[in-house]
Amino acid sequence: MRIRFRHLWLLALLFCLVAALNAQGQYFRVEQRSGVWWFIDPSGHPMISAGVDQISYAPDRIRGTQIDPYEQNVAKIYSNESRWATASLARLREWGFNTIGAWSDPDVWKRGVPYTVILNIAAQAGANWQKGIPVDVYDPRFEREAQEITQRMCAPRAHDPNLIGYFSDNELRWGPDWRGPQTMLAMYLALPSSAPGRKQAINFLRKKYAGSIDALNRAWNTHATSFNRLPPGATTAAYQADSADFLRQMATRYFEVCARAIHAADPNHLYLGSRFSLPAQDVAIEAGHLADVVSINIYRFDPRPIVEHVYALTHKPVLITEFAFRAENSGLPNTQGAGPKVPDQAARARAYKNYITWLESLPEAVGYHWFKWCDEPKQGRFDGENSNYGLVNINDQPYAEFVEAVRAANHEAAETHKALMKSGKR
Repeated sequence: MRIRFRHLWLLALLFCLVAALNAQGQYFRVEQRSGVWWFIDPSGHPMISAGVDQISYAPDRIRGTQIDPYEQNVAKIYSNESRWATASLARLREWGFNTIGAWSDPDVWKRGVPYTVILNIAAQAGANWQKGIPVDVYDPRFEREAQEITQRMCAPRAHDPNLIGYFSDNELRWGPDWRGPQTMLAMYLALPSSAPGRKQAINFLRKKYAGSIDALNRAWNTHATSFNRLPPGATTAAYQADSADFLRQMATRYFEVCARAIHAADPNHLYLGSRFSLPAQDVAIEAGHLADVVSINIYRFDPRPIVEHVYALTHKPVLITEFAFRAENSGLPNTQGAGPKVPDQAARARAYKNYITWLESLPEAVGYHWFKWCDEPKQGRFDGENSNYGLVNINDQPYAEFVEAVRAANHEAAETHKALMKSGKR
């Protein structure tokens, strides 16, 4: 009986191991093979995520109106939105893309192409990326919103093999950038007196300076009368160090809450991080290691220095979630929006090819998502952007010279990345 029981125990253990391996293989994951990072698809094959953002039937209304020029034009070409989606995804595949990026229509998620979902957790809990207003990560509302959003958006997709993973937010403000010069510490100290984040910032400083406002004043070169009456900022090295330490705590809290909520609602899929923009503070990027992948938007001709820096900080694979080049002969103003301008579509094609080749020569780069499917209205979208970002124009016509180069570069990307395994370049 003892021998039989031991055999049964071994069989049960083997069954559990097989079940675990099978479950692991059902969904996308990231893995380092021979020193090179990859997305691994549900069948076990390594892949680079080559995606496009905002594949949408009605992407951009003209600012201040209900008019969406692209929607008006495609409605004349296709009898319904479903046929538009079928045709658009066929183009996506033809041009060498394999991923549906953020802000795409939910209808296109259901058509057998790997896709990503952006959750906007902080944005729904009080952050405003345009105005640079941060979320109070210490407010119980933030954690409640994270749980409610992930239960609503992640839990129903927990068993979808086509889902790659989730972005928690896009281009949150982590400190001084184009939206303002304030540090996160200054922004939290400026919150209402009852805000949990302000109380956390004050307690952080009180502990740092052992309850001595005189010690803080000496370090900051200020004249505060109490920890409840601190100035909005200072210029000393001690203030900058305090700001970095507080940001590290705040960013860690953000990523911990998001990761915990996402994986609790959906333990099968990847947390792709919050999409950083430039400039981004290093201590915030470091906290991004709590995600499975670090995502960042890089509107430069050469992404390599930024990607290498991000990887050095996090040791996690890096996904470029926005990049673009705008042609000055496109007929669009290109006066609002990010990204380098180039003279024409031929130059745009060269810039795309170079970007992809350089990016995928890095072992930590697991993919790139182009911004975006179609051009913006020349009159400007909700935030005034009016640029030539599209693979197709506002009439749904592809930029032939550009997309031909895109197709070639996309097909070569995985081979460029695969060559790193053979060369031993790490």
